[in-house]
Amino acid sequence: MDTVTNQLSEKILAQRLQDEIKQYVADSDVDTYRLFIDASQQLYGVILLPGDKKERPAWVVVMAEVVDGMIVIHEDTTDKPLHEALMVNVSIPRERIILAYQGEVIAT
Repeated sequence: MDTVTNQLSEKILAQRLQDEIKQYVADSDVDTYRLFIDASQQLYGVILLPGDKKERPAWVVVMAEVVDGMIVIHEDTTDKPLHEALMVNVSIPRERIILAYQGEVIAT
């Protein structure tokens, strides 16, 4: 893996984010997990379509986008947090990750 610096381009961030988001698409006999990608907006996520829609409607499992050279995670309902996966698996520094679902904002 190459050394990640603060000079990571948005294109590289988006590709690494997309690759990690894909790992959250799970197999299930009951529920359906769907990957969604909006490459033009650099927005990526996974939604869950439950087999029993009476029990719970569809919901976002994980969703993130690249904004101003940062990965902004809007939702993460997993037991394997996306920000940890990004840091460990694809060497994205924590300083480049914003946990919007926890109230973090991009520093101005």
